Amino acid sequence: MRRRLRHWVVVGSHEAHSDAGRGTAPGAARRASDGARGAAGELAAALRAAVAGDVDFSVTARALTTMDASNYRRVPLGVVAPRDADDVAAALAVCREHGVPVVARGGGTSIGGQSTGTGVVLDLTRHLDALVSLDPEARTAVVRPGLVLDRLRAAARPHGLTFGPDPSTHARCTLGGMIGNNACGAHSVAWGTTADNVRSLDVLTYDGRRLRPGQDGRGAPAGLTELVGRHLAELRTGYPAGLPRRISGYALDALLPERGVDVARSFCGSEGTLGIVTEAELRLVPLPAEPVLVVLGYADETAAADAAAGLLPYRPLTVEGMAADLVRGAGAAAGGLPRGGAWLFCEADGAGAAEALVRAADAVDALVVADPAGQRALWRIREDAAGTATRLPGGGDAWPGWEDCAVPPARLGAYLRDFRALLAGFGLRGIPYGHFGDGCVHVRVDFDLWTREGTARFREFSEAVADLVVAHGGSLSGEHGDGKARAELLPRMYGERLVALFGEVKDLWDPDGGLNPGMLVRPEPLDSGLRFENLPLLGPAAGLGREAARCVGVAKCRVAGPAPGADVMCPSYRATGEEEHSTRGRARLLHEMALGEVITDGLRSAEVREALDLCLSCKGCRSDCPVGVDMAAYKSRFLEGHYAGRPWRRPRAHWTLGGLPRLLDRFGAGLDTARRLPFAARLAGLTPERELPRVAERSFVAWFGERASDRPPALTLWPDTFTDHLAPQVGAAAVRVLEAAGLGVALPPGRVCCGLTYVSTGRLGAARRVMRRTLDVMAGAPEGLPVVVLEPSCAAALRTDLPELLPDDPRAARLARSVRTFAEALEELAPDWDPPRADRPVTGQTHCHQHAVLGDAADRRLRERAGLTGELVGGCCGLAGNFGFEPGHYEVSVACAEDRLLPALRSAPEGAAVLADGFSCRTQMAHLVPEYHVRHLAELLAEELDR
Repeated sequence: MRRRLRHWVVVGSHEAHSDAGRGTAPGAARRASDGARGAAGELAAALRAAVAGDVDFSVTARALTTMDASNYRRVPLGVVAPRDADDVAAALAVCREHGVPVVARGGGTSIGGQSTGTGVVLDLTRHLDALVSLDPEARTAVVRPGLVLDRLRAAARPHGLTFGPDPSTHARCTLGGMIGNNACGAHSVAWGTTADNVRSLDVLTYDGRRLRPGQDGRGAPAGLTELVGRHLAELRTGYPAGLPRRISGYALDALLPERGVDVARSFCGSEGTLGIVTEAELRLVPLPAEPVLVVLGYADETAAADAAAGLLPYRPLTVEGMAADLVRGAGAAAGGLPRGGAWLFCEADGAGAAEALVRAADAVDALVVADPAGQRALWRIREDAAGTATRLPGGGDAWPGWEDCAVPPARLGAYLRDFRALLAGFGLRGIPYGHFGDGCVHVRVDFDLWTREGTARFREFSEAVADLVVAHGGSLSGEHGDGKARAELLPRMYGERLVALFGEVKDLWDPDGGLNPGMLVRPEPLDSGLRFENLPLLGPAAGLGREAARCVGVAKCRVAGPAPGADVMCPSYRATGEEEHSTRGRARLLHEMALGEVITDGLRSAEVREALDLCLSCKGCRSDCPVGVDMAAYKSRFLEGHYAGRPWRRPRAHWTLGGLPRLLDRFGAGLDTARRLPFAARLAGLTPERELPRVAERSFVAWFGERASDRPPALTLWPDTFTDHLAPQVGAAAVRVLEAAGLGVALPPGRVCCGLTYVSTGRLGAARRVMRRTLDVMAGAPEGLPVVVLEPSCAAALRTDLPELLPDDPRAARLARSVRTFAEALEELAPDWDPPRADRPVTGQTHCHQHAVLGDAADRRLRERAGLTGELVGGCCGLAGNFGFEPGHYEVSVACAEDRLLPALRSAPEGAAVLADGFSCRTQMAHLVPEYHVRHLAELLAEELDR
C-alpha cells in the first residue's frame, strides 16, 4: 500500500503539519509548532543513528539551504551530508519512514528552484565528491555526484581529454547537478548536452531500489518500458523537432525503440524527482588541438542571431551571443571586443577553421585570438553574464524567471525580435544573451517581485512568453531545467496528455512522491514561494536583508582550488570550504535574518555573527561578485546593530584595534614598551600567536616636520596611521621618490584618519565622527591638490567608505575624488619622469582592497618602466587588518596566505624583489616567512635612486 507523504509548511520560525491552519488559535498554533519541533528532533535523531555522514538541523544549516540561484525559497527541516551510497540509502529509508521529502543538492546554482526543499536536503558536495576512475583509452570517467566539473576537467586535461558540457558555473557546479538539470554550456554545438555524454548511472530511489540506468532498457523501473510501449505514437509526435536544446519535461522520447531505449538519457534532466544519483560513468571527448577564439561583431543582437545558424556547417566548437547592453563600458572598448553592437564568440580548432569562420560570417568586424590568456580574458566577459545581467545599465535589478528558453537556431533572430517587443509591451527590461548556435537564450528581467501587483505581472508575462516560445517551435527550458519557474507551463508546450504521462512515469520511479515534490510533475504555482515575499521594508535588519537579496546565488564565491585570474573572492570560503563562510552563504543568512522565520533574533543573531566573524572584509566581493554584493559593508552594519545598546559585549579587539589610530596618536612610541610586556596580546584581546607590530620611535609626521623643503607642493601626502607610526620608512621613501620626480610634497595641516579601523570593527558612529574631523582638517589644506595615499586600504576607505558613510557632506565626495595611489600620482603628475631601473624580477602581493576598489593598472605600468618583471599575486594575504590579530582567526589567516601568496613566494625566481604596498601584507609575510625582505614599491624605488 502506498504511504502518504506528510507535507511540511513553515509556521513562524518552526515547522508544522499543513493542518495547522492560519486561523488556528495561538495556543493551538504553539502546540503545532512544538509538535513540529519534536517531530524534526525525532527525525534528526533517527538520521544520526542511521548514517555515518553529517546530520545538521541547526538554524545555520537550514538558512543556508533555503534558496538556490532562483527566485524561490523553501525552508528545509535539516541537511544530511552522506558519506557514500549506503549512507544515501539509509537517509532515504529514514525519511520514508517519517514521511519526509528529500531533495538532492550540489552546488546550489539551479535557476528554477529545483535544489530547494521543505524536507531533508542531501548535500552531496561534502563527501560524495570523488573522481572514482578515469580511463584515457576508453575515454570515460566514473564520478560521484558532488564532484565539481572543473576538477574532472583538470584530471582529464593531461590526457588531452575533457568533459564536453561546460556551463559558465564550471568552477563550482557539480556533475550530479549537471545530470539533474541536463546542463549544456558553451560547447554544446560540438559536444552536446550532459545527456549526450552519460553512459550509465547508479541511482537510488526513495523506496530503496538500487538501479543502474543505461541503454537497451537497462535499469528501468518495473513497468516503464511497458508504459512507453503503450504510448509510442504520443512520444514520437509530442516533442518539438529541430531543437538541440530541449530540456523541458522528462526526455521520454529517449526510451523509444529506435533511440535505443536509453534509460540513462531519459533520466538526465529529471531534477532529482526520480532518483538520487550516487555514481555516474561519463564519456570524455578530445580537447581541440589548437583552440582559436573568433569574436565576430555585428550591428545588433538580431543580426548576430540571424547569422549564428549559418555558421554551424563550419563545425565551430562554440557559437555564443551577447549584445552591447551586457558589457559594462562602451561596446568594443570594453574587454577589447571588435566593433559592433553584438558579438558571437566562436571557438574553432585551428587557424584554418578560424579563417573559414571569419570569411563566412559577414560580420562588421572580427577578432581572432590564439593566445590562451587573451582568450580567457574575453571568455570571462561571457561567463560573468549570468551575474552581470542582474544589474541593468542605468541602475535597477533584473532577476531570473524566464531564464533559458530555446528555439530552433534558424528561428532565433525572429524569436528575439518578438521577445524584445513583448518585453516592451509589458514595460520590462532584460538583456538576452546565450548559446545562439543552439537557439538558446538567457535573460534576466527587471520583474517587480517585491509587490503583489508586480508578482501578478510576473505570472502574466511568463504565460505570454511561454506561448511565444511554443509558437516558434521552442522549449520552455533550454539548459537550466523547469523547476518551479516553468513546470506549471509545460502543458502549453506538450499538451495535457503528454504531461499526464510525465506523472505516470514519476509514479513508477517514485511511488511515494518523496523526491523533490512540486518540481516538474504536479508543480507548485510559479508565483508561489518567491524569496522576496515578506521581506520587511523598514529597520536596519530590513535594509541589510534587501541588499543581501541582490545575491542571485550564482556562487562565483564558492570557487575552490586555483583561483582564476586575480580574483580575491572569497578567501574564507577557499580556506574552510564551508558555505556559511562564502559570500553567498552570508548573504543568505542576512536574507533569513531579515525575514525572521528561520533566524528569529534579528541583528542579535549569533548565527549571523559567527558567519560574518570569518569575513576578512577584503572587499573582494565588491568587484569580483558579478552582482556587486559588498559583504564588508554589510558586516560593518551588522556589527553596529549587533552591539547597539550593549557596547560591553564587543570583543576587546574592537576597542584596541578599532581605536588603534587614536591610541597611537595619543601614546605613540610608548605603546612599543607596552607591547613587549608579558601577556600584552591577551590584555589587548588579541591572539597570542602573533607578535605585535613594532611602533616606531619617531613618526613619519615628526620626521617630515624636521626637514626643510622649498618646493611648492604639487600634492598632499596622506600620513595614514600605519605609515605614520608603524612604517615611517615607507613615507620617507615615498617623499624621496616624489621629490626626485620633481614634485613638492605637503602634509595635511593636522591629524587625519580615514576611519578604516572603526569601519572594519562596525563602530560606524565613531567612524563618522573621525571622518568629519578629518574633513575639517582637510578644509585647511591647499585646494585642488591630489591626495596621495600610500596604504591601499586607507585609499580604498577614502574612495568608498567615506562618501558612503557621509553621503550628505559634499566635502566627502570631493576628498574621495582627489585620492590617488602612489603610482597614479607619479603617472599623472610626472608623466615624463623616468624611474630608476631595478631590472629584476618581482613577486609579492597586490592588496585585496587595491584589487577591489583602486585597480593596479598604474602600478603595473610603473613597475614595467622600472624594469621590474613578473606579476604580483592576487587573492588575500589573510591578515586583513584587524582580522588576523583577533582570537580564533589565526588558522584561517594562515590558510589564506597558503592559498596563493606563500606558494608564489616559494616559486619566485632567485633574486626576486618582494613587494607589498599593504602594511597587513608585509606584516603577514614578516610573520610567516621572515627570511624575505618585503617592501613597499616606494621603498624599492628609493633604494634604486640611492644606488
